[in-house]
Amino acid sequence: MYPEEMVKPMREELVLAGFKECKSPEDVDNVLAMKGTALVVVNSVCGCAARNARPAVKMAVQSSANKPTSLVTVFAGMDKAAVDKARQHMLPYPPSSPSIALFKDGELVHMIERHHIEGRPAEMIADNLKAAFEEFCN
Repeated sequence: MYPEEMVKPMREELVLAGFKECKSPEDVDNVLAMKGTALVVVNSVCGCAARNARPAVKMAVQSSANKPTSLVTVFAGMDKAAVDKARQHMLPYPPSSPSIALFKDGELVHMIERHHIEGRPAEMIADNLKAAFEEFCN
């Protein structure tokens, strides 16, 4: 685990953008049990989360006409049980952080893994998410 004072600004970046933190497996299950769409971001301390993933999800949500019903985040290396539960819902994709998953009525419909995030500009990732929002969040 990382020191909470180090992680706090990384958590707050998404919370201030309207994301709810899921800190327990029950939090994750409750969100994914709801009707509608849920964007789940597995946040992390790595550079690609700061440079690409967090800016991309914020851009996509802010600039999309169709938005997910729920915006949630779990933090890898901090909220282990919540992250493990989110990753169970993301199967068959292997654990990856950061990663971004879109669910519709509890079913995984779109996944962006770390290898789709690393080395790609946030704008490209945001465009990918916006296209998924157009398809599934209507």
